[in-house]
Amino acid sequence: MLPPDQLTEFDHLAHGKGLRENSNAQWRVARAPSGNVRAADFNWVEAPIPEPGRGEVLLKTLYLSLAPVMRAYMQGTGAAGERPLDVGDVIHGRGVAQVVRSRHPDWPEGSVVQGQIGWQAWKLSRMTPAERMTRMLPMGLPASLGLGILGMTGMSAYAGYMLCCDPDREDRMLLSGAAGGVGSIVAQLAARVVGCEVVGIAGGPEKCAFVESLGCRQAIDYHSVDVAEALKLSVPEGIDLYFDNVGGETLASALEHLRPRSRVLLCGSISEYARESPFALHNYTRLRVTDSTMRGFYVYNHLSDWDRAMTDMAQWIHEDKLRPHFTVIDGIENMPKALAQLYYGGNIGKQICRVRGEPEEWL
Repeated sequence: MLPPDQLTEFDHLAHGKGLRENSNAQWRVARAPSGNVRAADFNWVEAPIPEPGRGEVLLKTLYLSLAPVMRAYMQGTGAAGERPLDVGDVIHGRGVAQVVRSRHPDWPEGSVVQGQIGWQAWKLSRMTPAERMTRMLPMGLPASLGLGILGMTGMSAYAGYMLCCDPDREDRMLLSGAAGGVGSIVAQLAARVVGCEVVGIAGGPEKCAFVESLGCRQAIDYHSVDVAEALKLSVPEGIDLYFDNVGGETLASALEHLRPRSRVLLCGSISEYARESPFALHNYTRLRVTDSTMRGFYVYNHLSDWDRAMTDMAQWIHEDKLRPHFTVIDGIENMPKALAQLYYGGNIGKQICRVRGEPEEWL
């Protein structure tokens, strides 16, 4: 939870704001954050609703994603192929939206898409590859899943774990950030689809109980114990696979417990996003001693496997092997507060904002 002073400032920031269907509500960068985001980093603008020209569509935002990397976007870094943000720019972010007016031959009105929408209620788009727009099919599942298990979060979990980790039923696996958007999906893929033993790391008793409900053998509460010491008891025989969502000291601790020829995947590093200087990994030679491998992972390098991933994930949802988990806030006006709370562990599963909610009909 945010400290009281920051909680109050974000509540004041949201006061009197909200969705109005006759204007385009936007959150723009007011200044580059220093440390965690603060209310003064955001600027609320109500712009005119744009009208599509030839080759363009008008998108009505249904849901917006929140992720820790958005703070990096606001600093002008970590833009995943998009141009860096400057003061005054609409904040980057993925969303689910519906085409309501179209002058583009490939995108009919009524289509539901996911892609780079930004923190705004409407978007004018040429549906270019740079915006990474993907048409969603109903598949008997809600559109909101396009920001979680059937979106880039799910793709990160699927490609990172299923395609890059060479998973095996006999693995002894350690997973950090296990209660987060990617982590909660990886936990289920490992425990319920592959069927291996998983120990998860999360913050607080509520999150640890949630992680164990996903199928993990045990959850380590980094709020109440020293992770390095806890690992000595939780994985006394070592680990074959470490899926890293946090980086920093947790990564260093995990390297001390590698079994021979183990694997480490670097998916995220939330513990490092607000550091003034990068974390220096002092014990990387543990990889050499154990003949282990450590590889980086960037989801946008794996989009050729999108259709395969979405088909598999949808099937596993229908088979009850995977269950979507969200923390939902209502109202685009509350996006800054929700982003700030991510750095205090204020979410279980994927954090999203319900701007308008489910479409009445979609193609």
